[in-house]
Amino acid sequence: MRQILFLFFLFISFFASAQNKVVDSLKLVLNNSKNDIDKAQILNAISDEYKTSDPKLMVIYATKALELSKKIKYKTEEGKAYLNLGNSNIITGNYSKALQNFYLAQNIFESESNKNDENTKGLAKAYGSIGIVFSEQSNYAKALQFYLKSVKIYEGIKDESRCARLYNNIGIVYKSQSADFKALEYFIKAQKLQEKLGDPNIGITLTNIANCYLKQKNWDKALSYYSKAKSSLDKNPNPRALGEWYNNVGLFYKEKKDLVKANENWNEAIKSFQLIDDKFGVADTYIHLAQSNLEQNNLSVALSNANKSLSLSKEIGVLEQIMISEKLLSDIYEKQKNTTLALSHFKLYNQAKDSLINEENTRKSVEAEMNFDFEKRELLHKKEIEKKEVLLEEQSKQSKLQLFFAGLLGLLLFGIGFLIYNRMQLKKTLTLQKELAEYEQKALHLQMNPHFVFNCLGSISSFIVQNGTDTAVKYLAKFSKLMRLTLEYSKESLIPIDKEIESLQNYLELEQLRFNNKFNFKITKSNEIEDDMAVPPLLLQPFVENAIIHGVIPKKNIGTIAIDFVIENESLICTVEDDGVGIEQSKTAKENTVVVHKSMALDITKKRLQMISSSTNQKADFTIEEIKNNNQVIGTKVILSLPIQYIK
Repeated sequence: MRQILFLFFLFISFFASAQNKVVDSLKLVLNNSKNDIDKAQILNAISDEYKTSDPKLMVIYATKALELSKKIKYKTEEGKAYLNLGNSNIITGNYSKALQNFYLAQNIFESESNKNDENTKGLAKAYGSIGIVFSEQSNYAKALQFYLKSVKIYEGIKDESRCARLYNNIGIVYKSQSADFKALEYFIKAQKLQEKLGDPNIGITLTNIANCYLKQKNWDKALSYYSKAKSSLDKNPNPRALGEWYNNVGLFYKEKKDLVKANENWNEAIKSFQLIDDKFGVADTYIHLAQSNLEQNNLSVALSNANKSLSLSKEIGVLEQIMISEKLLSDIYEKQKNTTLALSHFKLYNQAKDSLINEENTRKSVEAEMNFDFEKRELLHKKEIEKKEVLLEEQSKQSKLQLFFAGLLGLLLFGIGFLIYNRMQLKKTLTLQKELAEYEQKALHLQMNPHFVFNCLGSISSFIVQNGTDTAVKYLAKFSKLMRLTLEYSKESLIPIDKEIESLQNYLELEQLRFNNKFNFKITKSNEIEDDMAVPPLLLQPFVENAIIHGVIPKKNIGTIAIDFVIENESLICTVEDDGVGIEQSKTAKENTVVVHKSMALDITKKRLQMISSSTNQKADFTIEEIKNNNQVIGTKVILSLPIQYIK
């Protein structure tokens, strides 16, 4: 059973000669027109006229309209040209291209919608057309989102005809999601408006309402609405809609166990579809007849109908119908005890089923990629609009303030004070936002102190000047490796502990070279730690750097740094210990230094630990303490307690 969407652009015309007269008339006006604005409008009008007959010509005239509109910077007609191009792509089944064009139309009409009603209507059409693309792809959540955006605009401008079509489409989306009562609500809203407007397409809506009641097994209401739909379709001939009506009524009588009437309606459906050479509809109906005859054990008639359905399905290349037809033939031959043909058609059924699954998977993959691109563009566009709104709002505020100050000179001082306060608050907010963004960015990508990089490069330069080429090369190699590891690991949220140890090992060896082996170090790891156990990258590096710079380097003798990883109380304990001068002496030395470097490493680390605690709901913190022996400071110890995490 096919659902019948009201497309904004695709109403089947059965009066080709009338359409040709309109196109010829428009072409004559185009040839006599000398104004580029008029030409752009006429080109779009001609393109729109070809929507029911020739999508290729539709593309040709829409492209000309687009080029001319861009040339003269006529945004309204540019947006309409994109709508026509999108509509032509829907007709030819190129949904990806259609979505791109509708998105471009949406962008134009959103930026121009406040200028005139044409742009507002264009935006509603763009939203509705995007909804149709998503509906055709069975992406019902997205379809509903854009339908509701579109209908909100049409309700605002009181375009009841468009509202009725959208209500019907929204009802179909809800019905596809099995939300039958919600679907019925929108179908009835569409019906009321169409009755008020005398809409000739009301028969489609009445059929949809009847289908809802049929699903609820409310036979009387279903039959009542089918009857109303038939009366409307008799007054306003539409062979495709009539064929679908006969098919649905056939299903109604099948549910009522009146197979004679069911078959009568399906035969009428075939006649109706054949009037417009709708092979899909005819094949669909033959499937209904074959299934019905099979259930009645009328095998010869069932076989004939199934073969007809299969022949038409192959001709139009509809895999789903081919699959159903092959399954019917297999079931029929099985009942006839013809196991050879039953098995042969069952194999063909499986082949069609596999092909359908593969085609569906490919389609979903393409659609997923297309939807991702669309959402990405939509998000970027939304941010641009928000920026423009903020800018316009700010400009509006400034204009009001200027008028206010000009009109009320006596309140000048108060106004200036208010303006200064307002700007200070805005600056404070922006500063806080900037600091937050900087913290998060530095926590992920700038863990290493820039002074360390400069000092390393300075040391390399000194080695080269002093003819220490081998040492300089060795230093440079280690420095290069450390930079590569830092860039590689800082992009990951978690890395294996062994990788963190490798990074620390490289860093410490580099610092040994830099400070002429002023300290020794060792890194140990408990055997309880598994290979896939992980830590956030570069979390320990600031503490190791402090141990070197503020701990062992100020010391007169050669110092020692020890790093240890163990598991205690279901937590990963990381210890950085040095035998340096201690915290207090380091602070004193720092205060007496002429140029004091302001380190943000500990603040960044605290914020990272807070983020880890928040995301894992487990404790993540650190302590720093001096190591004393008989009240004599003999070093500093940093203990990090982290939740146990693994590389997924």
